[in-house]
Amino acid sequence: MYPLVYIARHGQTEWNTQRRLQGQADTDINELGRQQATANGRRLGAMIGKGEDFDFVASPMRRTCETMELMRAAMGLDPLAYRTEPRLVELSFGEWQGFTFRELESRHPGSTHGRRAAKWDFQPPGEGAESYEMLLERVKPWFDALDRQTVCVTHGGVMRCLFRFVTGLSKQEAASLDVPQDRLLRLEGRSLEWL
Repeated sequence: MYPLVYIARHGQTEWNTQRRLQGQADTDINELGRQQATANGRRLGAMIGKGEDFDFVASPMRRTCETMELMRAAMGLDPLAYRTEPRLVELSFGEWQGFTFRELESRHPGSTHGRRAAKWDFQPPGEGAESYEMLLERVKPWFDALDRQTVCVTHGGVMRCLFRFVTGLSKQEAASLDVPQDRLLRLEGRSLEWL
């Protein structure tokens, strides 16, 4: 059973708008992303106040750290008083990072068919590349060890893994799940709810 955790995806980046595979490329949020982060911070502050009993943790990537800092500022908190957790970084797309699927198909016709057929278990080419299943194995122990109320800023892939191991969503459904950047996800016990 999980303690109360509020999870936010980082705000929008230019690569999100271009549908580029970000993975572990360290990109920045754009103006809309900053607005999303601030709005999520205000929403969170209305629910938990100053969050004195909460641990604040973010993936160490620039887009998640800036999102956390804007959320905390919107709550009236010291923007920098949070910690980072390397296990919360996005899955690695290996050699595919920075490309769109159209670009990959143009360069290597047929190269993305395997991912479309089995998205959850597909591992892209390149050193360090991960499947969603590999990502789940990395992030689940961190969530399982949580022993206090937490605010977490992370990535779409991590949140898809949450739905898989918390609610038992099928691999296909979890891999295709839409993960909004302008909403909060509430985890408590064995339930997940979009706010």
